[in-house]
Amino acid sequence: MVLGPAPHAVLLVGPGSSGKTTLALDLAAGLLCNDPDPAARPCRVCRGCHQVASGNHPDLHRLAPVGAGRQIPIGDAHGRPDPGTVRHLIGELSLLPVEGGARVAVVEEAHRLNESAQNALLKMLEEPPAGVTIVLCADDEECLLPTVRSRCSRIRLGPAAGHEIERWLAELGAADPPQAARLARLSGGRPGLALAYARSLQAERLRGEIARGLLDLLTAGRRDRLAAIRGLMKSAAALDGALDEGRGKGLAEAAPETPRRRKGRATADLAAAEGPSRTEPDAEAGAVLEAPTAKISASDRRAAAATLIEIWASVARDLCVAGLGDARHLREMELLDELPPAAAVLDRAELTDFIDRLGTIGAQIDENVNPELGLDVLSISWPRPMVSAVQARRSPAFDARR
Repeated sequence: MVLGPAPHAVLLVGPGSSGKTTLALDLAAGLLCNDPDPAARPCRVCRGCHQVASGNHPDLHRLAPVGAGRQIPIGDAHGRPDPGTVRHLIGELSLLPVEGGARVAVVEEAHRLNESAQNALLKMLEEPPAGVTIVLCADDEECLLPTVRSRCSRIRLGPAAGHEIERWLAELGAADPPQAARLARLSGGRPGLALAYARSLQAERLRGEIARGLLDLLTAGRRDRLAAIRGLMKSAAALDGALDEGRGKGLAEAAPETPRRRKGRATADLAAAEGPSRTEPDAEAGAVLEAPTAKISASDRRAAAATLIEIWASVARDLCVAGLGDARHLREMELLDELPPAAAVLDRAELTDFIDRLGTIGAQIDENVNPELGLDVLSISWPRPMVSAVQARRSPAFDARR
């Protein structure tokens, strides 16, 4: 519902997959709706609402990161800049509306705007044309210049409650109650991520294999860890592809398949055919594990590393929770029987320090540190059991792979 004059610039801040882009498009639908009653907008049935839902409204402009560095380019200052750049967006917003109403721009992952791109956008934020609303979606507002933040009306999105995500998935018919409960835990309060898992045929299985593989690394030696982390990175790339496919199923109209989505689908299919990654440290196994990651682009390698680190943080967090004897708040429910005995032989202070290191190295990888090197460091520093008695506590899956 949109009442009164719309702000010229809105900043939506919250974790990834928390619903920022969905809310931005909902705001756009309200501004571009054709219903004569402002209180009824968005009506969801008019031409404007349908065009926004299908992604082809001429007065709705979307800008998102592209390329290996996942940046939003500023565009050429001379001549007409290419589509998908900040300067092209500014030029489009300077024109009159096609449908005769408002014009809306949605900038996804605005935290990836570099300083030059933000400065180019700043004048439009300061003196926007009449009827123009710019919506910035950012995971981290500290990446934006203070001058940009100060010119926006800010809305902060936090994690959604687990029962709300369960209810939402049930209303969409995306998951049955047991699966909805599992996905609400795995998503960490991010409804978009929960829905992507629900709509993917392989994502939840891949996630479970990665989590179990990370738990098995606790009792693995240095050589085994370095060999296994390559297989886990390959599985994380396959998981990214599966989640991208799940997100694509939520579009009102099927978008043209991009090379990245085709590659992600192929990687997921490859992982499904091969099954769980091997952890043998021999040279032949090392060659098998190294080859797939070498074929992934730099941006997808960083994305896979970020996904792996996110799951790693969830497993480490669950180990801390299990060490406190609180099984009710565990996220990785497939590891419910294995987490308490593993937590019992780990030093909690080392585990806490490792969680901090996950965040540090994750940020460094996002800033262009080699992802394989960062993951190698994490695999070696992953805490080891304090007593040798943990040998008797190893999971059957670990023993089978040995």
